[in-house]
Amino acid sequence: MNGILIDRYRRWFDYEKDSHAKTLDSLNAVAEALRQSEGFGKAVYLLGHLVAARRMWLFRLGVLREDTDLFTREISLAELPEQIAEMERLWSEYLSQLKDIDLERVFEYQSYEGQRFRNSIEDILTQMFGHSWYHRGQIALLLRSIGAEPAVTDIVFWTREPVDPSPNH
Repeated sequence: MNGILIDRYRRWFDYEKDSHAKTLDSLNAVAEALRQSEGFGKAVYLLGHLVAARRMWLFRLGVLREDTDLFTREISLAELPEQIAEMERLWSEYLSQLKDIDLERVFEYQSYEGQRFRNSIEDILTQMFGHSWYHRGQIALLLRSIGAEPAVTDIVFWTREPVDPSPNH
């Protein structure tokens, strides 16, 4: 294998980093008067949850020594930039070392409920991207519900290339 599949996951992570930045910008752009709303608090919490989930998988993959709590701790908007940057650094390092053959590796882990499971690394990478898309959609809905403007994070907007409208192209 020549690295084609892992390169796709690295590219998706580049897209995800851009989406994190845009989502964080959209949260920071919310008017101060709207920041006390329940919807805003939930949106901030969900972005923190995305960071925690990615850290949890690094723990389960054996990269981190300490587990992460996914749901109990509230997080402030001010804490998110540093937490996102650290999580992205750790994931960039992890992904940079993977080869296509590593994606097939099956590993065991324990769920928060105590049950043991096994998945391939590829299963988990795919899950994380879907998990992020899902929660970014929730964040967008929450921001719209309070009258704020969410970030546009659809992958098609990230990947599209403009076409020159001139007749000579």
